[in-house]
This record gives sequence, structure tokens and C-alpha cells, in this order.
Amino acid sequence: MRSLSIGATGMLAQQLNVEVISNNIANMQTTGFKRQRAEFQDLLYQSLRRVGTASSDAGTIVPAGVQVGAGAQTAAVYRIHQQGDMQVTDNPLDVAINGRGFFQVELPDGETAYTRAGSFQLNAEGEVVTADGYPVMGPGAVPEGATEITVNASGEILASIDGEVEALNIGQFELALFPNEAGLEAGGANLFYETPASGNAVTGVATGEGFGELKQGMLETSNVNIVSEITQLISAQRAYEMNSKVITATDEMMRSVNSMR
Repeated sequence: MRSLSIGATGMLAQQLNVEVISNNIANMQTTGFKRQRAEFQDLLYQSLRRVGTASSDAGTIVPAGVQVGAGAQTAAVYRIHQQGDMQVTDNPLDVAINGRGFFQVELPDGETAYTRAGSFQLNAEGEVVTADGYPVMGPGAVPEGATEITVNASGEILASIDGEVEALNIGQFELALFPNEAGLEAGGANLFYETPASGNAVTGVATGEGFGELKQGMLETSNVNIVSEITQLISAQRAYEMNSKVITATDEMMRSVNSMR
């Protein structure tokens, strides 16, 4: 009976759905996190009576036919790059992007990664780095004795130094855009990587054409809506249970057939 395998594919699909939802909920406090959504599609159909075939010598055709589906499968796990809320931290090295764009991060192997998490720090050389110590592209080293660091909307970094009238410009954050942000590969640690699906990075600076602006002393929160996620979790749980009921009902039907004399 096909319903056994069909119910199993439905259970597997909803199991993945719950895993995606649980990851969203787990990262509801992760800076710059973008929620994901599982998408499904139906499997191939078996045509027991093909639609559109001739049903008589008079030229009549079958209007609907008989097609039996084989269940469901995962089509994609889509990442939704919707803007998160802005959280005030008053930390001068916390920088949020209000609008489109990604910070560029230089990895130890020379590869460039991209992130929306702007919770930066200074290393021993005064460089602006991520929580893992990876340098952020654009800013230069903050000189010793700097009393204040200012980041304006376009990403310029100004350091105030004792005895100097004007602040010293030590660089500017470089941002990146992608034609298809959903095509970026998530690598963990709030980092994304360019792929053929995302398209090549288009670099520029904040407030430029197509780019958002920077907000100092703020962080972009996760865009997870906990009420929506809990609702979807309950729906996925119920769908999983219904698919398990299909398998149970099929098993009882087979038991009835086997007990016939």
C-alpha cells in the first residue's frame, strides 16, 4: 500500500520543518540572525489512467485521469533576509546596518566572509575585529591614546586624540551587496560565504546607492518572530501526528486483509 511510504515522506518532511523552526527559536537572541523557512514540493505521480488519452473510437478523451502521488519532499530551506530591529547598546564598537549590505570579514586563509553582526572589538594592534578575532575590512588601526571613536552614517571611523583639535580619520567600513542574498552559504559564527547562487559581491560604502546606513552604538537583533515560530511549530507537530496516523490506519487495514479467511 502506497500510503505507508507516503505517510513516511510526510513525517520526514515535517521532521525537517521542526528542525528549521527549532533553529530559528534557538537563535532568537543571536545578533544579525536571519530566520529560515522550509519549503516542500510533491513527489512524482503514478498515472493509473493518463489524463487526455482517448477513451473511445469516437474521439472522446479522459478529462481527469487517475494520478496517485508519492508523497512530499523538501524543495529548499529559504533564508529570509528581512531587517531586524535596532537594539541600543551604547558601545562605540557596536555598529548596525540599517538597510541592505554586509560587513566584509577577512578570514585567516585569505577568504572573505560576510556578516550582519556588528558587535566588533579591538585586538592588541588596535584593529577592528569580530568576536573570533577576524579583521573587518575597511577600518585601519585605532591609534594608542584615542579617547573616543566615532562611526558616522557612511561608515567613516574617526578617532579623537588628546591634544589634537580635529579627529583622525582611520578608515571606512566596506560593505557588500549580492543579487541573491538567499543564495549565500551560512558558515556558522554569524558568517556567510559567496556562492554561484548568490552572485558576485558588489562592494561599496554605507549610504551609497543601494546600501543602507550605519548606526553606531546599536546592534541589529534577530528577525525571528517568536509568536509566528511557535504557531508554525504547533502546525508542524500536528502535521507530523496526522502523517503518523496515516501509517497507523494503513497498518490496521493491512491487518484486516491478513486476517481474512
